[in-house]
Amino acid sequence: MEIEELKIEGRNAVLEAFRAGKTIDKLFLLDGNKEGLGPISTILKEAKRQDTIVNYVTKERLDQLSETKKHQGVVAIAAAYHYSEIEDILKVAEEKNEAPFLFILDDIEDPHNLGAIIRTANVCGAHGVIIPKRHASGLTATAAKASAGAIYHTPVAKVTNITKTIQELKEKGIWFVCADMGGTQMYKLDLKGPIGLVIGNEGEGVSRLVKENCDFTASIPMFGNIDSLNASVAAGVLAYEIIRQRIN
Repeated sequence: MEIEELKIEGRNAVLEAFRAGKTIDKLFLLDGNKEGLGPISTILKEAKRQDTIVNYVTKERLDQLSETKKHQGVVAIAAAYHYSEIEDILKVAEEKNEAPFLFILDDIEDPHNLGAIIRTANVCGAHGVIIPKRHASGLTATAAKASAGAIYHTPVAKVTNITKTIQELKEKGIWFVCADMGGTQMYKLDLKGPIGLVIGNEGEGVSRLVKENCDFTASIPMFGNIDSLNASVAAGVLAYEIIRQRIN
């Protein structure tokens, strides 16, 4: 299992990390927040309960520690982030007695988009997210903050080859649909059952080889002057069409 060191920044992200049982080695708070109000008070209670070292520092020190520059007066140093294996993701679906619902990200480079998609995957009840090891964003502090804590509840697996992974998962009975402007309108597709939703790169979309290995290509109806959506927004729209079909 691969490990990636991680800073957690922002009140909600840090609080969710504590609540998810994440091991926090050190907590850095803006000096003057010793009593704490609202989320800070809750964070301090969690830190005390887990015996986390709390350091009160200046804003300048927090700015130095911060990668996102949006720390809201809170930066936590986590022991490490553990990527899951694909088998772990499938086990989650099995334990819930649900047909697997996966997100597969084909070279998402913007950590904000990655975090937002993981957040969407969690809210949509997806069992996990699969990302490539190269040419894509990993679980950085920026991605963690954008996920609003979802990375501590949604398994994320890193794979060497997205196309090969899709082929292997198809042998397990999972169908794959990718977002593509030239595809069939999503409302006309049968997206029930075990499914993997493939979202492509922000600029180029889903790569040719990955697209060729998908069972369906789905387009989102566009009625405005702009002919494309942000990757994380497109993921949300398609994911909720999958949900709509699952619950009907």
